[in-house]
Amino acid sequence: QVQLQESGPGLVKPSQTLSLTCTVSGGSITTTYYYWSWIRQSPGKGLEWMGAIGYSGNTYYSPSLKSRTSISRDTSKNQFTLQLSTVTPEDTAVYSCARVEGGSGWYVDYWGQGTQVTVSS
Repeated sequence: QVQLQESGPGLVKPSQTLSLTCTVSGGSITTTYYYWSWIRQSPGKGLEWMGAIGYSGNTYYSPSLKSRTSISRDTSKNQFTLQLSTVTPEDTAVYSCARVEGGSGWYVDYWGQGTQVTVSS
């Protein structure tokens, strides 16, 4: 059973960088063909895929967020990290990490519980 757990601050000031870490247990982040993603949901909006880091370390970003987003990983800790720069109140959302199965399609098979991040001064 794969488990994902987000961690990071729940409150970030405008113009600062939001940083969240996802710790994975029950499976390695280097296992073929999984992609480790960040997905958010803002109040009143649908799910928004932000980006992912693949089993080989390649990164993929949503075009709308690419200029502000960076995803990295620490294989020794089996963790991957999201950084979103220059945040505004519009970045207030529940942020979730997830595992995407990319070998036979592209779908989420495991989710973290999600963490609320509020952007406010």
